[in-house]
Parts: sequence; C-alpha cells; structure tokens
Amino acid sequence: MRYKLTVPARINVLGNPADANEGAFATISAAVDIRAGAFVEAAQELVLESVQHDDGGWVTESCRELQRDVLPLPYDGELDLLKGSVNRLYRYSPEFREKFAQRGVRISTWTDVPRQSGLGGSSLFVLLALAGLREFYSLDRHKHNDYILAELTQRVEAKELGITCGFADRYVPLFGGIGYLDYRGKLHHLTIRQEPYVTYERLDQWIDDLPLVAISTGVMRDSGDVHGRMRPRYLQENSEWHDRNGGALGVPPMVRYMSSAWEMAWRGKIALLERDWATFGLLMNQNHRIVNDMMTYCGFSDGAGWANNLCIETALKNGALGAKLTGAGGGGSVFALTRPGEEAELMKVWTQTAKEAGLESAHVYRPHISRQGLTVEVE
Repeated sequence: MRYKLTVPARINVLGNPADANEGAFATISAAVDIRAGAFVEAAQELVLESVQHDDGGWVTESCRELQRDVLPLPYDGELDLLKGSVNRLYRYSPEFREKFAQRGVRISTWTDVPRQSGLGGSSLFVLLALAGLREFYSLDRHKHNDYILAELTQRVEAKELGITCGFADRYVPLFGGIGYLDYRGKLHHLTIRQEPYVTYERLDQWIDDLPLVAISTGVMRDSGDVHGRMRPRYLQENSEWHDRNGGALGVPPMVRYMSSAWEMAWRGKIALLERDWATFGLLMNQNHRIVNDMMTYCGFSDGAGWANNLCIETALKNGALGAKLTGAGGGGSVFALTRPGEEAELMKVWTQTAKEAGLESAHVYRPHISRQGLTVEVE
C-alpha cells in the first residue's frame, strides 16, 4: 500500500507580512492550483528522498537511507526539511515514537512550485512529511489534527532549522480555499497549546475565484533571510514601545507598518465579500507600498525588489486594479488583480516585460483558488 498526498501553494493576498510578524494582526491568504506532493510507503528503515517527474517516469534527485534508532537525525543541508519533520514529530508524539520503532517508512516528495518563488514552498515539504507519517502510522487524528500539523511545521522550520516564515505558509496548504487568518496571541511563538491556534475563516463560500495574474520573476531571495531581518526589528520596537506604555515618542515605524498592513486585511475582507474589486485593488496597492517602505527601512536597498517593483508598476500602467508581492519580497512572485476577463492581456504584457528586463527564468501564469487543501489517496 502506498499513500499519495498533495498540498497547494499559497499566496498572501492582503495583510502580509503580518503572517511572519504574528501578533494582533491578520492576512487574507489563499491556496492556489500549484501543488507539491509526496508518496509514502513501507521500507526497511527510514528512507527520505526528493523526486521529479519526466517523460520516463519518476527520477530520484536526492535520497538518504537512515537508521530509525539514531535520532535526532543530524542536519547537513540535504533533505533537512524532511529530517526536521521526523525529529519534531518524534519529540512531540509518544504514539509516533512507539510505532516508528516497529516499522520503517519511505517518504518521497516532489513539487511543481518554483524554488524561492514566494509561494510558501519550503513549508509544503514539512506539511507533506507530517501528514504522510500521520497517515502511514494511523496516528490519532484528534491528537494529530490539522492545526497541530500546522503548528508543528512552524516549529520544524523555526526551531529545528532556524527558518523564519509565516504561519500562513503552514495553515493555508492544509485547509485550502481563501481565508481570513487571525494571528492574535501568536507573537512570541510559544510552546504548542500555550498560545492560540490561527483562526482560519473560509471566505470562498462567497467568492469562487479572483481575476488574478501572477509572475514568478526568477529572482531568488530566501524568505527566511527577509523575515529574519524584519521580525527581530519588529519584536524589538514593539517591546520597547510597550515597555514605555506608548508615550510622547509615538508609535515606532515597524509597529506602524504592521498595523497598517493589518488594516489592509480587514478592510479587504469587507471589499472581497461585496466583490468590490476597485477597492480591493486599491488596498493591494497600499499594502505593497507599506511592504516596500518597510523593507527599505530594514535596510534592503531596492525595497521590495527591483524586479517585483518593475512588474507591479507595469501592471498598474496597463490597467490592473492592484498588484503586490505574494511573499517576503526581494525575489519571488508578484500577482495582480485585473478586471474580470482582462487576465490574458496582462499575461502578454508581463511576458514582454520579463523578456525586455532579462528575466529569463520568469514564468507568467493565471492562478486559481484551490478549494481543496491536503489530499490523500491510497494507490
């Protein structure tokens, strides 16, 4: 018996980077129809591998066979996201520890999500590994529910591997759809059950899809490097501000930026439910200006990134209602909101823009909302 699991990538539609500077903030985030997956099956020991599909079938890119009785698994830069998943679940779950000692497992992961594209790609591998282990070992689904898997994924990346990225990356691929995610109480990343879970309010019962166009620029910047610079600065300014109980000096820049980003999210929810695309696009533009200013303030010389800003300016000049980043900035992806029916025209414009700018690895596509989050099939 072999299990096949898939999860969708995510975009942060409004409110980011509140998902990485978690506090009394929120985002509107959505699962999109680009997926990563895993095959999970029995093995003699623990086998972790990444595979890719070509015309001849599945081809192994990287593979490690490891002894189950030597834990925690050491990190060496190869398949560390999968190793971290096993290590963290082993610490967390007595049931997994017992069953893992009795039976080996192979986890093979694949992805259609471009690397460092701002679509939450690294978290997908952790989510797939944790969900695959839950399925393969028939772990108690109450004690290993989807909220727990999302929270464990955050701990794998932050605590095991030192990667700073947002809770939306960990929740949206499991739950799917487009949602309003509330992060109140999650500022300090406390132990699981010592802080609230993310509140995930599905909005796609009112909104079937959004008229979006996206471009992955091909310019790479690790989101952990971006958030790893911004989040400590936010925490410091927020702490100092609270220590002096506000006062005459006013709200510090990072707190002001984040509060403004959150306002874009809750106002965007109102516009989204009313299908007020003009207002929604305006909020996207305001959100991007906030991110661009914040990144400049945090020492990024080109703000949100020259390629991102170029694509955003081009989209707006060619009739888009709004345009902004999907993720941390610097590299990654940009998406734009068009008037319904005008998506193809912007795709042509962006394709030409990328060619003229020398963005040879750029990819322009039309993302759709994926209502289905995690899927599991038995083959």
